Amino acid sequence: MFDWEVLTDAVEEELSVPDAIEEPIAEGQSFEQQLRSAGLQVTAQRLAMMEAVTAAPHATAEELTEFVRSKIGSISRQTVYDTLGALADKRLIRRIQPTGSPARFEDRVGDNHHHLICRDCDLIFDIDCAVGATPCLHAEDDHGFEIDEAEVVYWGRCPRCLS
Repeated sequence: MFDWEVLTDAVEEELSVPDAIEEPIAEGQSFEQQLRSAGLQVTAQRLAMMEAVTAAPHATAEELTEFVRSKIGSISRQTVYDTLGALADKRLIRRIQPTGSPARFEDRVGDNHHHLICRDCDLIFDIDCAVGATPCLHAEDDHGFEIDEAEVVYWGRCPRCLS
């Protein structure tokens, strides 16, 4: 069972999330408005999943399942994966899968940010592009592709694991 207090303790200096999140900060729209704008039906499962992803960025599907169950009661594993897939397909959330890690989900979409991951405890932080707006989107030879995203992952050990 995932311990939400451990997650909170691990990132409390970087992340302050209220108990109930009604408005996503980045979009300025309610979850209901985002779903409708994306052409998705508003359901309790989708609303709870969007709240979960906002409350626990970089959480796995299993961790998100526990959060959603705490909010709405029962939800099947298949519904969790279907909901995450639908939200990711509509770019309401982003799916990331660092090497050697299960897929993780975040609600920071619409920008080209990267991730910093601790090799020991898997703590993940968002990292803005190192230089300029999106330098990593300009490949020397794009082979005719229209590049719209680059995945850069920084690996290391966090201060807690170093001590």
